[in-house]
Amino acid sequence: MIPSKLRIGIAGAGHFGRYHALKVAAAERATLVGIHDRDEERAKTVGWEAGAPHMAFDDLLAQIDALIVATPADTHHAVAAAALRAGKHVLVEKPIASTLVQADELAALAAERNLVLQVGHLERFSAAYQAMAARTGPPLYIEATRIAPFKPRGTDVSVILDLMIHDLDLILTLIDSPIDSVDAVGAAVASAHEDIANARIRFASGAVATITASRISARTERRMRIFAQNSYLGVDFAARKLTVVGRGPGQKVPGIEGFASEEIAWDEHDSLAAEHLAFVASVLDGAPVLVDAAAGRRALAAALAVGEGMHEARAKMVASGLIRAVSEG
Repeated sequence: MIPSKLRIGIAGAGHFGRYHALKVAAAERATLVGIHDRDEERAKTVGWEAGAPHMAFDDLLAQIDALIVATPADTHHAVAAAALRAGKHVLVEKPIASTLVQADELAALAAERNLVLQVGHLERFSAAYQAMAARTGPPLYIEATRIAPFKPRGTDVSVILDLMIHDLDLILTLIDSPIDSVDAVGAAVASAHEDIANARIRFASGAVATITASRISARTERRMRIFAQNSYLGVDFAARKLTVVGRGPGQKVPGIEGFASEEIAWDEHDSLAAEHLAFVASVLDGAPVLVDAAAGRRALAAALAVGEGMHEARAKMVASGLIRAVSEG
């Protein structure tokens, strides 16, 4: 029997875990059963705010239909796998896992048990993505920039898995083609992992994407430029504005017959609430999973390829004397 409300638990009471807990607590079709975190006091604090108790992990699994995994990235596989083996639906924050083998195992567990496994690539549920996807043709070239000032949160992984993976997921959705090659460079500056990264990705279709991510910048900037055969789309995520150049309505572009420029603003909505609604609909109504295990694996594979390209570039720089090996100080 399908329940009228989904009983949801939260694993992880950190920054995003708190947001997830508050959204579930306010949802019409879900009930927040409890929160688990290794830091019991943190879980109790978030639980007090969201109106749910801290619970031991096994006790939580016994009382829920679905689990939201918002634990540190290197624990995503273990926590999600335990939930799936217990017969629970799972929404796991990005990245889906640490390795492709782990991602494949989670996908197999969900498929074998006919369970929903959704990956928390939040940008797919944003008004910005919906606006840009509706107004661009097959991209030939994409340029993405995502930079922000330093914050200790998220530094348990590289900037590739922390920030760049958002744009990787969007680009892989817009360019439906296998990756052919990756050139990348980056450096650890303020943490133990790479804090800045730049990657140039060439796809089998011939399309190319250049992506820059930094978490040690003086300002916050999130932009994307998409070049298609007969159009250009500029996206300023912070200003909530699209600039569209192509054949159609708008202000005529001087010197280019038949082309016009148009600026479009979008109304922002609650992307996290939209992500939760989609998850609940997949579990209760059988709706297709918008960001499924395959999408999560694809984004992880691209992120790992960027990391490998970065390590190859660093080895060449060390060999040429451009930089010193880490062990040399």
